[in-house]
Amino acid sequence: MQTKTIAQSVAAVSLMLAVFSAHAEVKLASPFADGMVLQRERNVPVWGWADAGEKITVEFAGRKLETTAGADGRWRVDLAPMDASKEGRTLKVVSAGGAAEVKDVLVGEVWYCCGQSNMELPLVGNDPRFRDRQGAMVAQMTYRPYVRFAHCPRKWAISAEPKRVANYPVKWKALTPDSLAEGSSFSALGIYYALELYAALDIPVGVIGAYWSGTRVEPWTPREGFAATEGCKPEAAYKAVDRNFVPEMTESLPCRVERSIDQPSVIWNELVAPWTPFAFRGMIWYQGCSNIKQYSRYATMMHALYKGWSLRFENSDMKLYFVQLAPWGNRNIPYIQEAQAKFAAEEKNSAMAVINDLGNLRDIHPNEKELVAKRLALHALKRDYGFSGIEDESPKLKDWKVEGDRFVLTFDHAKELYVYNPDRSFSNGFEIAGEDGVFKPATIVNRYERPQPKNKKAPPRYDGQLIDAQVVLSAEGVAEPKKLRYLYSSPWFGAIYNEVNLPLGAFHIGD
Repeated sequence: MQTKTIAQSVAAVSLMLAVFSAHAEVKLASPFADGMVLQRERNVPVWGWADAGEKITVEFAGRKLETTAGADGRWRVDLAPMDASKEGRTLKVVSAGGAAEVKDVLVGEVWYCCGQSNMELPLVGNDPRFRDRQGAMVAQMTYRPYVRFAHCPRKWAISAEPKRVANYPVKWKALTPDSLAEGSSFSALGIYYALELYAALDIPVGVIGAYWSGTRVEPWTPREGFAATEGCKPEAAYKAVDRNFVPEMTESLPCRVERSIDQPSVIWNELVAPWTPFAFRGMIWYQGCSNIKQYSRYATMMHALYKGWSLRFENSDMKLYFVQLAPWGNRNIPYIQEAQAKFAAEEKNSAMAVINDLGNLRDIHPNEKELVAKRLALHALKRDYGFSGIEDESPKLKDWKVEGDRFVLTFDHAKELYVYNPDRSFSNGFEIAGEDGVFKPATIVNRYERPQPKNKKAPPRYDGQLIDAQVVLSAEGVAEPKKLRYLYSSPWFGAIYNEVNLPLGAFHIGD
């Protein structure tokens, strides 16, 4: 009798194990890991995989949603918009095959940080040149447990097709001296940007970093972006991924590619695609050096990048705030800068930070990223977070006229203008040409001169402040001005600012 009972028990256990093993373990998609931040005030997709047809239950913050895995095993629910919360809660997914949990989940603002080496430049590192100049000092005194970051390490891998699952472990970390000082330190620009938002909003902030030095815009662009952009043919030439591959010239590519890593979409497919359709507010972008020879098509390629990301992330109002390149000695710099400005003017959900007053001509990497982050954060605070009184734009040419031998320029986003660049001289960067097309250095003629001490009634003006927020220019030997350009000659450094210290970017009048 006892033997029969044992046999029955063994049979029952075996049956239970067989039933349990018949169900695949429920899995969450790559972005969902302990310590993460979910985007507030918008639908939040949560997705993963299980057995086809299996019932899935998702629970978070008192909400409970049910769905069924599709024929391919993929399942998805969308959490309704939530308020920001510093409470670390648990996201739980249950199926017949078991359960999965993500702990210490916050709700706040999430941003993607993407680009090439200037976005990659770390807060802390062993290379004195390739790191933020004050990052190590900042790291040792930064403890912000409600600011989290996650890195998408490149591992020198690219993909011809979009990946569903990341080829790297996603780890969300809080900002602490230990996490910031780790060997593979996170993007300095991304950290400073997150700190600016947290200081202004006092809610959780998450930043996701995906960057790769020396890369062009095309490999970061999903195929959908090329297809949706006028000037980019729907089908680019996708070759088998081979790191030694040198593709042929082809009319369907936005421009010529010379390396496997330059092929359209291959970095997107590997690093970013596993995150789709994760919810976030927008992206900050710092790239362009590797496309400087393609400046004539760069604005078009940026449109493809934006459209592709917004389509794949199902985020029609995704924000794209990006950094205009600083001078580093390349003579094409004003052309790519104007192409970047063109895209910013055309895309309503984008804005550009001008930084031509930073860096040096011996290094392509300005290592003062905090000021760059502040200028980017101005855009987000004004356009996304209700700080309506902020001036977030650099001066932009509004109107111009020729009076005798002078150009008279007026600007938007400038209540006043001033010139200040003591370390690089007061050379203002303007040049004027006549009918012959020969450009000559121009002088600003409407600058205040420092008042003499005896003139106590003089306004408190200083050398470099301009009269009437205009720029009036003349050039010796040019009696009838026809053309004008700004920052088109070495050293390409900007020295003209508006009242909130935002510099004027490169521009030209005439051919």
